[in-house]
Amino acid sequence: MIARETIDKVFETARVEEVIGDFVNLKKAGANYKGLSPFTDEKTPSFMVSPVKQIWKDFSTGKGGNAITFLMEHEHYSYPEAIRYLAKKYQIEIEETVQNDEEKKRSDEKESMFLVSEYAKTYFMDILWKSEKGKAIGLSYFKERGFTDETIKKFELGYSLDEWSAFTETAENKKYEIEFLEKTGLTIVKENRKFDRFKGRVMFPIQSMSGRILGFGGRTLSSDKRAAKYLNSPESIIYHKSKILYGLYQAKQSIAKEDNCYLVEGYTDVISMWQSGVENVVASSGTALSSDQIRLINRLTNNITVLFDGDAAGIRASIRGIDLILEQGMNVKVVAFPEGDDPDSFAKARTTEEIQTYLKEHSQDFIQFKTSLLLEETKNDPIKRAELIRDIVSSISKIPNNIQKEIYVQECARIMNISESVLFNELSQILKRGGKEAHPSSVQKTPFTGVKKETNKIEKIDQLFEMEKKIIEILLLYGNEQVDFIDFTSEIGEDGKIKIVKNNYSNVVCKEIYMHLQEDEIEFTNPIFLKIYYEIIHLLNQEQGITADLFTNHEDGDISSTVTDILMEEERHILSSWEKHDIFVKNKESYLPKLVMDVLYNLRRLLIAEKIHSLKIDLQTGQESATETLDNSDTLESIRDYTALKQLLFEKLNRVI
Repeated sequence: MIARETIDKVFETARVEEVIGDFVNLKKAGANYKGLSPFTDEKTPSFMVSPVKQIWKDFSTGKGGNAITFLMEHEHYSYPEAIRYLAKKYQIEIEETVQNDEEKKRSDEKESMFLVSEYAKTYFMDILWKSEKGKAIGLSYFKERGFTDETIKKFELGYSLDEWSAFTETAENKKYEIEFLEKTGLTIVKENRKFDRFKGRVMFPIQSMSGRILGFGGRTLSSDKRAAKYLNSPESIIYHKSKILYGLYQAKQSIAKEDNCYLVEGYTDVISMWQSGVENVVASSGTALSSDQIRLINRLTNNITVLFDGDAAGIRASIRGIDLILEQGMNVKVVAFPEGDDPDSFAKARTTEEIQTYLKEHSQDFIQFKTSLLLEETKNDPIKRAELIRDIVSSISKIPNNIQKEIYVQECARIMNISESVLFNELSQILKRGGKEAHPSSVQKTPFTGVKKETNKIEKIDQLFEMEKKIIEILLLYGNEQVDFIDFTSEIGEDGKIKIVKNNYSNVVCKEIYMHLQEDEIEFTNPIFLKIYYEIIHLLNQEQGITADLFTNHEDGDISSTVTDILMEEERHILSSWEKHDIFVKNKESYLPKLVMDVLYNLRRLLIAEKIHSLKIDLQTGQESATETLDNSDTLESIRDYTALKQLLFEKLNRVI
């Protein structure tokens, strides 16, 4: 694990505007920077970066945070991967926490294998681009496949010389140990012989989501039919074929942006589609699709479109993976290419616009696809037709969402011209055989009734939430400041009427707010606000200053996200460039004392109004349920007292009931 000291140093050193500037074109906007959202397609900037607060906010999607959270959102790094990325960027040495001997040995072994794999990638690329044989054989092959120089470099393709131990000897001369060359599968050791696994093959590096080299795929250029066309690295502690998707590193941003992932079979399918402008595409690398691979995609999107070759036999062999996608609760569509075409050949022969149009127009729901594929050969055979229906219902049973299950059953009944009740019964039996209790909606179809179109409603604002949020904002931004307050107390005048008396005093903002909330025994109703408030009060009791970065860098993601939203909300006006239209936003510091007291008075007003409402309900309920007249004088007196207090608060706020 990364040592706490290293993490703290990364947070202290990393500048959010520098980190984000590597990915987003930022322009100065006062003390801040603004730019186009990297998460959506937009023409007007809604993305804001605050160097002072060291946070960012994307107002188009609601996302926000610090430099670490940006890398996790944009690059889809894990937390440790983001820390390592920034440590490398700012040349910070990473210290690991103390590990036992077994953990240290395994960690050292993994890191050594990563280093060897990274070297191998560079070696194969150098051979491809710099050696005569590499250019004549490997580079020529890629060019013949239609790959451009940019594409070849983007996917870091290479070539392994058709010599028994060219790579192994070079690696050993560079002081890479044979132990790790063998464990990564780059070198095969038999007795006293050492030779290259990928001899005479063009090389496809396989990367993790963060870009680390995990293994390789190699395609033979030999005409020898005994040689496997494709050869992959063997399983190791860094390479697990069923947990990897080829092209995910290059595709992850596009997948998240398009909210869809195209799934193909091979390396060249991915590369050709990417080169043709369809970048949100990955491959299962010739393996049967696994749950781990699907979960990788699910980190980026809930939508998968499976692209099948035009070969009917291949489609039947691959269609089993659809059930796995459904089991993960994901949405799946299917596209079949014309017979004789695969994604590679199809992409090469068409423009980007033609490819995208075809994918859009030929995208089918999995039920439509299954039935269109198999219905023709089963229509004259009742037994086969029944088997097809059972197969489709079996696929539907994998879906976790009961509403989706019911909709798919209805669709299946329509296409197959069969009673819905029969399908629901079959679904119920399948679910029971699978050890699951069927949801009532899955067993018996409930007829749909017309849905009344709702008229547009004005969304009710949660005033209590807004008041609590405002208090947290004031504490975070101005909690340490000493302010001259003006308070108003009530006195009974000579005429017997209540009058307001003005009082001047000085106090620290956080102490003033704490005193008022304690006096009225007020607690936050929002659990995240309550957590933040408790931590602020802890800082106050320890006589420590309140700094926003303690919360924007908080280990609790809910706290850091909430605080980022609050702090960046006041920067929203910068995006609109109001100053250009002679509209100037008043500085909050100029009316801070009034801001603090107003929010406290308004919070009290809301709570008192709720109390009066509650008392009135109690009074009404008591009268309706009583069999004889009850004495409600205490309740009525409480209502009068709270109403008087509410009147006083309105006067303090210079408002009229």
